Amino acid sequence: MNSSSSSTMSLPVFAENLVDKVLESVLCKSSRATPPCPATHYSSPSSSSSSLHASTRSDLQSTAVAATRSGTAREGTGSAAQQNTSPAKDYFLFPTSKFLGNLPDIMTEFIYFGPGPAKLPKEVLETMQKELLDLNGSHVSIMEMSHRSPEFNTVINSTIDKARKLLNIPDNYKVLFLQGGGTGQFAAVPLNLIGRTGKADYICTGSWSSKALKEAQKYGEANMVHKKLDKYGSVPDPSSWCLNPEASYVYYCDNETVEGVEFQFVPETNGVPLVCDMSSNIFSRPIDISKFGLIYAGAQKNIGPAGVTIVIVREDLIGKALPITPTVLDYAVMAKENSLHNTPPCFAIYAVGLVFDWILQNGGVEEMQRRAIAKATTIYDLVDGDYYSSAVDATCRSHMNVPFRVKKDEALEEKFLKEAKALGLLGLKGHRSVGGIRASIYNAITPEHVEKLGEFMKSFKQNNP
Repeated sequence: MNSSSSSTMSLPVFAENLVDKVLESVLCKSSRATPPCPATHYSSPSSSSSSLHASTRSDLQSTAVAATRSGTAREGTGSAAQQNTSPAKDYFLFPTSKFLGNLPDIMTEFIYFGPGPAKLPKEVLETMQKELLDLNGSHVSIMEMSHRSPEFNTVINSTIDKARKLLNIPDNYKVLFLQGGGTGQFAAVPLNLIGRTGKADYICTGSWSSKALKEAQKYGEANMVHKKLDKYGSVPDPSSWCLNPEASYVYYCDNETVEGVEFQFVPETNGVPLVCDMSSNIFSRPIDISKFGLIYAGAQKNIGPAGVTIVIVREDLIGKALPITPTVLDYAVMAKENSLHNTPPCFAIYAVGLVFDWILQNGGVEEMQRRAIAKATTIYDLVDGDYYSSAVDATCRSHMNVPFRVKKDEALEEKFLKEAKALGLLGLKGHRSVGGIRASIYNAITPEHVEKLGEFMKSFKQNNP
């Protein structure tokens, strides 16, 4: 085809749809119409605006044709063109800012890698949207529903049942839904459990377990069982632990989100009840619940929105709270009343139930584990080199949170974050205490999402040697 025929070249479907979406956005913006604003509305505007729309469409078509023919895509930020032979990738980076000022690229898929509150499965969000005004024919929103109603009783009990099914929770464990997040459990655990002997042991491998220890020391003799680490990035050898056989419990955090340290084994405590903070990796792999006295997890990282904390506690540990324990943190009170002593976070519990449905429909925790390993491997394969680097020992690298540096160059890391954001890769900034980059790849992050991040990491390395 010669150059003179380019203006009449037929657009592929993806480009035709893109043109329609751009025009739809322009029309909706100019008329301030309430969405949806169908693209077909531009077929019968006033004569003057019709000419403008026709001209705009012609410009868009010409650009789309040129992008398609050359196989070239440009970011709207004006960076150098990158060769790409896939039309799908072309429209992913289509420069709509040429026509719409500072509006984001319409066809960009935004992927949120934030550490928590974190990404939820799209199917879950769509179900929430669909059911928000009327839950199961009740004519009441879950956000309005009484926690004493039969409808909510069904919601909370079905969510408990799904948790039991996913993790094979034994009958002698209670499943509670509490408020206060993981930080609330820093206090609730010692308040409920330390009273047996007044002593507790803590394994501290990162920021969260260290904060838990500090809180527990308010209520009893809580000790770190190993030498304090100079920096976090490993799990101390169990042979170096000094466990107290008189401790009321042994506490650890299974996955430290800030540092990216995850236990690859369950600590042996010689009969002392084991307590675990699984806020960021619960339901990402099978768990032998019988090895634990108590497991808790804030929902907002891997199983739902912020506002609810799941507690799985063995029945024989309930009923021994210190007299100063606030009622809302007393496991015995909450277990007796099915987490309904006070108004629970109804919407958050409902949302957790939807996430459990999604996990069940996608192969259960066994499939979540398979995906988690594959996703983490994709990134770690890129991190192990002279360009990207990880400070975490290979024996305890997290499958949920992958922190890394870019040549240990803060300016280069800022550029990495800026360019990633321009491509729709969001939430990658490392925790303020450690800096760098961090990709949180919880259950809702798909292998395809991680592949896109990996491709960007490769291209960034190539373009910024």
